[in-house]
Amino acid sequence: MSLSFSPSALVVLKKRYLKKDKNGRVIESPEKMFQRVAGTVARADKEFDASADVERSENAFYDIMTKGWFIPNSPTLMNAGRRLGQLSACFVLPVEDSIESIFDSLKHTAMIHKSGGGTGFSFSRIRPANDKVLSTAGVSSGPISFMAVFDAATETVKQGGTRRGANMAILRVDHPDIEAFITCKDNPAFLQNFNISVGLTREFMDALEKGGDYELQNPRTRRPVKTLNAATVFNMIVNSAWQSGEPGIIFLDRINAANPTPELGEMEATNPCGEQPLLPYESCNLGSINLGKMVERNQLDKERLCQTVRTAVHFLDNVVEINRYPLPEIKNQTLATRKVGLGIMGFADLLIKLGIPYDSQEAVETAEIVMSLVSRESKNASAELGEKRGNFPAYKNSIYDKPETPYMRNATTTTLAPTGTISIIANASSGIEPIFAVAFTRKVLDGERLHEFHPLFEEMAKDQGFYSEDLAKNIALEGSIQEMTTIPKEVRRLFKTSHDISPDWHVNIQAAFQKYTDNAVSKTVNFPHSATREDVDKVFRLARETGCKGVTIYRDGSRDHQVLSVASKSDSLALSTGELAPRARPIRTHGVTERVQTGCGRLYVTVNSDEQGMAEVFAQMGKTGGCASSQTEAAGRLISLALRSGVKPDAIIKQIKGIRCPSPAWQNGKMVLSCPDAIGQVLQHCTGAGDEKELAVGQCPDCGESLAHESGCLVCHSCGFSKCS
Repeated sequence: MSLSFSPSALVVLKKRYLKKDKNGRVIESPEKMFQRVAGTVARADKEFDASADVERSENAFYDIMTKGWFIPNSPTLMNAGRRLGQLSACFVLPVEDSIESIFDSLKHTAMIHKSGGGTGFSFSRIRPANDKVLSTAGVSSGPISFMAVFDAATETVKQGGTRRGANMAILRVDHPDIEAFITCKDNPAFLQNFNISVGLTREFMDALEKGGDYELQNPRTRRPVKTLNAATVFNMIVNSAWQSGEPGIIFLDRINAANPTPELGEMEATNPCGEQPLLPYESCNLGSINLGKMVERNQLDKERLCQTVRTAVHFLDNVVEINRYPLPEIKNQTLATRKVGLGIMGFADLLIKLGIPYDSQEAVETAEIVMSLVSRESKNASAELGEKRGNFPAYKNSIYDKPETPYMRNATTTTLAPTGTISIIANASSGIEPIFAVAFTRKVLDGERLHEFHPLFEEMAKDQGFYSEDLAKNIALEGSIQEMTTIPKEVRRLFKTSHDISPDWHVNIQAAFQKYTDNAVSKTVNFPHSATREDVDKVFRLARETGCKGVTIYRDGSRDHQVLSVASKSDSLALSTGELAPRARPIRTHGVTERVQTGCGRLYVTVNSDEQGMAEVFAQMGKTGGCASSQTEAAGRLISLALRSGVKPDAIIKQIKGIRCPSPAWQNGKMVLSCPDAIGQVLQHCTGAGDEKELAVGQCPDCGESLAHESGCLVCHSCGFSKCS
């Protein structure tokens, strides 16, 4: 076995992938896990050739996984060779304009989440809010209300015992409810199990370019209902993305221009991270090659990469064959196209080993060289499999149905997916993202924290003589090494993290990979907190100009209650001087008021926020005066002062929740112990945290460390939690 596991990788494997007995004890080693997966997947060879050398395939699959050259998507690692046997990560389900269809899809969603998959939907076919419902003579509640139903259902279904379900909701820009959709996640507590993206059409983009209007169309009648100014709507998208990181944008015309089987239908939706456009009821199996392992003597080992690509395509096609699909419709549609999605991880590691800065034209050229090779070799491997095993059933009238490509086993071969947990297993940088950190902290026993280097940085620091024991701690505090003049300039140039890279370079790298990728590319364009709306606007337009199929952005600290992964200099100064000053009360805030029944009477708690997060809390006791009212007012003022001084909401919640008084009360089947406890419960509702995990948004629900925004997803680099994969 060649793959050595980091402490984080071992945590991830034990928690999510290795077999456990009925008491939850791990009964499988990492080696046995890879043997289980390799042996199960290799046995599919017998389906096509009774004399196939299964042992040879098993050894080849085991070899590329244990060397860390290739890792399949999480459901394959978890479920291959086990009772569940569901091996796909990505699904798209149809949502038609009827109660029957909507709730059929809801049931199917629960089944997919239970098996470990993520789901994408287009809600564009649902009639708008307040439209006619002929069967009841009533009015429709619209797509957003049904999205909330899907969100609530997802919250109750634990995926495969390992993670919550993840969803993508897409609404066409010409749907009458588009304005409400764009802003629906400005409230961070709403639709927490959904990513959302606006499906932009060619007509909209043409109108935007010309500064004109475009038509909204009722999907029930297929008739125009009104016009909107394209620039106004685009500015709404930009503003909401600037505020909260959502919505993303997807170019529907570009996705369908690359649809390999247009006669089977139009692609309207993607998987949760946006990299896998699929037809209704279609699924896809993914896996990623670790580019950091494709380097020999400071050069890209093209021969090793080509051989790994071929073995990986063989592996993924076998997965399509042996998969236990959660629904007959999904099995039929998936087997018709046999799509696989081979991608990469460790791109940032590759660049460092080659001595190439991430934000450089040489990096863009390297991306194109690597992905063009992966694309070419994956197509060659699929063609060879097609000649031996037969073309995918929907081959006729597909884009491959021409004399020069008589054989093709898979309708698509390449996808660039998030690799949150599998990159931790492979000890690789995530997907095509820059490195997460040069140095980071890891929790160990008794809450102690260890400071650790990126392994390539540590090696370089020791080789060049600037290594010291305190260096990791200092880097973890600073977050970036770009101003640390004790580190050589050429080293600082190589080790830039996401926030050291300008947004333009993020897009340029994404576009370079998209040029040679069948499906799409999952990536987050990271902005500093100081970025403007104009900066976001520029990136959205640049993504269109450079050939991307969509784009997701995140402005650092823009979501309420984000927990930063490193301390800022201003935080350090405040801690060292002991002085904390509250920020000024903003002129305008937005918020909610919640009524809570307490032993003292009805308590009305209002929580208001501004762009930086929670700003103030007001608490008022119904018609009661005297001590109770004055004390709740005082509590609200002090909480407001703490919030504007930078105290995290979860710290406040922890202090006041659970305080008891002699007169508790019940509300909605839950006990309210006192007025402070009531305020704490309301604050918890506003942060979106559940009773079991009193955590801020941006904080890992498993270990409490901060989450990183990568590849359109939230990932914890400490314990391997991933919201989407």
